[in-house]
Amino acid sequence: MTVRSPPLDVEVITLGCRLNANESAAIKRLAQDAALSNAVIVNTCAVTGEAVRQARQAIRRARRERPGAEIIVTGCAAQIDPHGFAGMPEVSRVLGNAEKIRSEAFREGARVAVSDIMAIREMAPHLAEGHHERTRVYVQVQNGCDHRCTFCIIPFGRGNARSAPAGDVVDQVKRLASDGVAEIVLTGVDLTSWGADLPGAPKLGSLVARILRYAPNLPMLRLSSLDAIEIDEQLFELVTQHDRVAPHLHLSLQHGDDLILKRMKRRHSRKQAVELCRRLKQARPEIALGADLIAGFPTETEHNFESQLTLVDECALSYVHVFPFSARPGAPAARMPQVDRRTVRERAARLRQVASVALNRHLDQWVGKTTTALVERAGAARLPDFTPVRCGSSIEGHARMRIESHDGQTLLGVLA
Repeated sequence: MTVRSPPLDVEVITLGCRLNANESAAIKRLAQDAALSNAVIVNTCAVTGEAVRQARQAIRRARRERPGAEIIVTGCAAQIDPHGFAGMPEVSRVLGNAEKIRSEAFREGARVAVSDIMAIREMAPHLAEGHHERTRVYVQVQNGCDHRCTFCIIPFGRGNARSAPAGDVVDQVKRLASDGVAEIVLTGVDLTSWGADLPGAPKLGSLVARILRYAPNLPMLRLSSLDAIEIDEQLFELVTQHDRVAPHLHLSLQHGDDLILKRMKRRHSRKQAVELCRRLKQARPEIALGADLIAGFPTETEHNFESQLTLVDECALSYVHVFPFSARPGAPAARMPQVDRRTVRERAARLRQVASVALNRHLDQWVGKTTTALVERAGAARLPDFTPVRCGSSIEGHARMRIESHDGQTLLGVLA
């Protein structure tokens, strides 16, 4: 009798954004459909030079840990620099962002299979199919970006903006809600541009309205990162007035100084950002606001940076993602006069300190209150405004919790 060993597993290593994480679930499914075995697929990010360094580090680690496995590299960094990754001795194959969502690409043997991402005009059909999580599911409704911020290389990894048809999104959300998913997050590279390439150019607000109308059993709808200048009035109204839309927005602000915003080719001013946040908080006081901010952008003076620091309070931000500027080859900002790296690091540290004070202020307001949290996994939950809560490992689902304290990062809750 012949005893056959079971096929070795396909492992997917995910780096970078939630969109990558969402796509990695589909990648693993597609690789398995293609009968791929004993392989490590590294889904890379290219948003910063550090992200690319981490990708290379993950590839080398994968080779050490699984010496006999095929190592396939994909994602934004692979799309932008395929031959750089193909030149690594640890790498077996490189697949582009368009190829990684086709099962046949995993059957084919080409060492480098990376097509022109700018030629892609449609969304991948998989969206979030195949998720078995029952708490929070990310549904990709948009990909790519038509804007050309001077610091950003991502459009060259993701291509031009393209949207999933509203009917497809609504049908999927209905299926997930009927399957018991507690919360759905709409996600994309430039989420607020959703619909611009569809007939009639609908706005994101119209998609949110359709989801809320046709998926009445969905407990909570959340939005991922939004471009402040693209929030349409219907979307604003739903975010601030509808109790099934999470009271939490993460805004792509990037800076608080008008001159730097212009050099970044952002389309909003400081005044517009502050006014939007003021209106949001006025219309829905419990809403928590987050933002991405870059420290040390080329030509940034101390005066420019002070405008960055004061933006955190003026916009009443609770969560701030601080990015030290990283020059990306091919991005216009890489050719601008650079700020000294030590100054960049020092400014990022100062900005993180201001962000820490803002987060502590946000956490303080919850201490002593009783609220409902959604348990994501044993011992970890989140409030509707996305505040993390540490709780008892036996608590599941939606639970009423009393918030007793916090550690500067996370609330401590007990069953109420």
